[in-house]
Amino acid sequence: MATSSDTSDQNVKSRRPAESAFKQQRLPAWQPILTAGTVLPTFFVIGIAFIPVGIGLLYFSDEVKEHVIDYTYCMKENENITCADYIRQNNMSACTCQIEFNLTEDFKGDVYFYYGLANYYQNHRRYVKSRDDNQLLGRPGLPSSDCEPFAYENNVAIAPCGAIANSLFNDSLSVLSKEMNMDVPVLRTGIAWTSDKQIKFANPPGDLKTAFANYTKPINWRRHVWELDPNNTENNGFQNEDLIVWMRTAALPTFRKLYRRVDHSQPGFIPGLVKGPYVLRVEYNYPVIEFDGKKSFVISTTSLLGGKNPFLGVAYVVVGTLCLLLGIVLLVIHVRCSKSTTEMINVNPRTPYS
Repeated sequence: MATSSDTSDQNVKSRRPAESAFKQQRLPAWQPILTAGTVLPTFFVIGIAFIPVGIGLLYFSDEVKEHVIDYTYCMKENENITCADYIRQNNMSACTCQIEFNLTEDFKGDVYFYYGLANYYQNHRRYVKSRDDNQLLGRPGLPSSDCEPFAYENNVAIAPCGAIANSLFNDSLSVLSKEMNMDVPVLRTGIAWTSDKQIKFANPPGDLKTAFANYTKPINWRRHVWELDPNNTENNGFQNEDLIVWMRTAALPTFRKLYRRVDHSQPGFIPGLVKGPYVLRVEYNYPVIEFDGKKSFVISTTSLLGGKNPFLGVAYVVVGTLCLLLGIVLLVIHVRCSKSTTEMINVNPRTPYS
């Protein structure tokens, strides 16, 4: 009869890993020995490679011309009150203001208009979730629960539902050229990502007004979804590019979104925007001072790498410079205090510290 000690011995043996090189950790291994001959060249190569790349990125960023106008507190026409205060005191009634500005140099090539918002957290978790992607794909049905509390108004479903759509930017911005005495011609299309327009947004089949007959507009909207662009029926509904641009939420609280493209096919604007006096005309509808936000209008060109953004170039130059400095410091230490590789490998308990 087996004793209890024999049984415990068998249990111990049963927990032993199999006798293999992998399970017994006898596989061949390579342990790198970091020496000056391997570390120093790495620092110098990174430094020499990164600094020219950073300088190139800064060059392309500096090639972009940009003019920024903050119109958060622009004054209402012919009145001594800001539009921000006016719409707050008059139940969001529209307010018009004008700001004169000068372009000190020609903006050659393709020119784009952006609107910018500051202290606006589109990255809030509940805000980002507050949409119904099935609805935006043109599929009829009740709004998703994620849209609450912007899913229904007076028991009528909202289209498009959710906090993102409800907070759609609705200032109207235009630029007047004083030298030509005409508005700068702009295009309302071609501002959204092609992938967004073709994959993420689609209108219901049939006539838009009929398709949305059983829905109401978002609470803060002044127009229905089928009349967002009265001059272009193809730019209405969920295919409206202003809506598509807005629905792509920003990752940071200060951001810009593409508003319009200058139409360079029109006479006088083919090469771009010439320097001279201009007037920014704003139909001020969008409140921001309640949350200490700011609004701006941006005129910008682009470069091979896109818009103006010196951060990446600065990052490359800083990292490359630090690597070069570290390489030089370590090289000096190596020259003054180095030991041979053989001495470093053959270290034993009796090896002296110095």
